[in-house]
Amino acid sequence: MNTVGNGREDILQQMLDLLSEMKVDYCVIGGLAVNAYVEPVVSLDLDLVVVTGAIEILLKAAERSFHIEESPHSVNLTSTKSDLRIQLQIDLRYQAFIARSSAKAVMGYQMRVAAVEDVLQGKIWAYSDEQRRKSKRQKDLADIFRLVESYPHLKDLLPESIRSEC
Repeated sequence: MNTVGNGREDILQQMLDLLSEMKVDYCVIGGLAVNAYVEPVVSLDLDLVVVTGAIEILLKAAERSFHIEESPHSVNLTSTKSDLRIQLQIDLRYQAFIARSSAKAVMGYQMRVAAVEDVLQGKIWAYSDEQRRKSKRQKDLADIFRLVESYPHLKDLLPESIRSEC
């Protein structure tokens, strides 16, 4: 991941270490979480859900190493030392994912990852958001298909509009 992200520093590991040092409950969602369950594809995004009560203190500690930009649904962290983008999801719907997460190895890193059903739900929410760029929504749909192909029982969790495409 560090090489793919053109990292002069391993900011993914720095973030994971920071979360661990601060004992912050979190889980990975999005494309890297999909990679924990199916054949990995490259992603330059690390999408995280952090327990709500720890977000401000985490951001205060992270500002030493990251540029922080807030948006309506997320807080984005970047570094000039890597192309990797870290996105903290602040939509409260994702908070329940943390309790159901588990430790997994993802592309050489140990991290807490949302349960496969929750990863799927997050991808459904992302795909259903018509405000997102079409290219991002297509990637979300592809991730949904990848998950359902590997875990056929997940098809029952899909809205009919997506299930009919599987």
